[in-house]
Amino acid sequence: MSDFGFLPTAVRDRLAQEKNVWLCTVRPDGSPHVTPVWFVFLRGSWWIGADGGSVKVRNIEKFSRVSLALEDGRLPVVAEGEAVLHRGLFPEEITDAFAVKYGWDVSAPRTPDGGRVLLEVPVRRWLLAGTAQ
Repeated sequence: MSDFGFLPTAVRDRLAQEKNVWLCTVRPDGSPHVTPVWFVFLRGSWWIGADGGSVKVRNIEKFSRVSLALEDGRLPVVAEGEAVLHRGLFPEEITDAFAVKYGWDVSAPRTPDGGRVLLEVPVRRWLLAGTAQ
């Protein structure tokens, strides 16, 4: 998180500790698709595990811009970026971070036919307490 030293300590703490973030992707018809997901924030990016055939992944394959928002609306932490899909081998640092935070193997398939995908969302813009950063 050294790239984001400008973030208040309270925000950095929330990125490390909070369990859920709301991910907003765009459907092919232009309508939003919003879903809560588990995440880790490392290397200046949000990392999210997903099934390869999920709605969010299909949306990102067509339109990569996304928004993310932590759950507490009293102290908003919103980020915007372009999602990058990683298939196959996942960085060990990322899988280890998911294991520590959730006790979960982010690379393990959840369905018999579902390959796992890792979404990386480098932050393009922060919106903190209503102020773009």
